[in-house]
Amino acid sequence: VGLSDASPDEGVVEDLPLIDEKAVEQLTEGLISHYLPDLQRSKSALQELTQNQVVLLETLEQEISKFKECNSILDINALFSEAKQYHNKLVNIRNEMMMLHEKTSKLKVSGINI
Repeated sequence: VGLSDASPDEGVVEDLPLIDEKAVEQLTEGLISHYLPDLQRSKSALQELTQNQVVLLETLEQEISKFKECNSILDINALFSEAKQYHNKLVNIRNEMMMLHEKTSKLKVSGINI
């Protein structure tokens, strides 16, 4: 049998030392006990951060709605201001028409036909 005929896995099982299950369990527990507290603190911090973000988002939404209300109030104020201007124009036109009506009435009484 030549070198190429030998299996690459041949002899590997014999080369592995016996694994002590109790040692593996103890190492696993040690590793978990070392990292678990930090991971739990990180998880707690992330949950708190997430809750704070939710509160912040809700607050921002409320502030945005307040700004929208302010803008609509400003729009309403502008509309009322514009309505007041048009009302004043109508009052002026009405006064002018009444004045013109009085003048034409006087002219008719004077005998001048229009």
